Amino acid sequence: MYRISKEFHFSASHRLSHLSPDHQCFRLHGHNYIVVVELAASELNADAFVRDYHELKPLKDYVDNTFDHRHLDDILDVPSTAENLAKHFYDWCKVRWPETASVKVSETPKTWAEYRP
Repeated sequence: MYRISKEFHFSASHRLSHLSPDHQCFRLHGHNYIVVVELAASELNADAFVRDYHELKPLKDYVDNTFDHRHLDDILDVPSTAENLAKHFYDWCKVRWPETASVKVSETPKTWAEYRP
């Protein structure tokens, strides 16, 4: 299996209002997010790629125009956890690129959430 990945960045605020008020994530706060999309294929295409990285530009545009410097609770219909963000981006990518294998989201340098069916 061949695998490629590409990383995207955005900054956004959120709060996890379903948590207890004494939980730090209940309060309004922000993160510098990293999103990594991974594509996989058992065979390479005619150009010897899983997919040309340039073809992933729509994800950059989506991240920049919809998520960057926004309040995530105004965008998502589910709690704005890293886990839910990973699933959201996976679903968005899978429709466009069938080779999408997983999406990982980081809120801090030491934490990652991944959605991989």
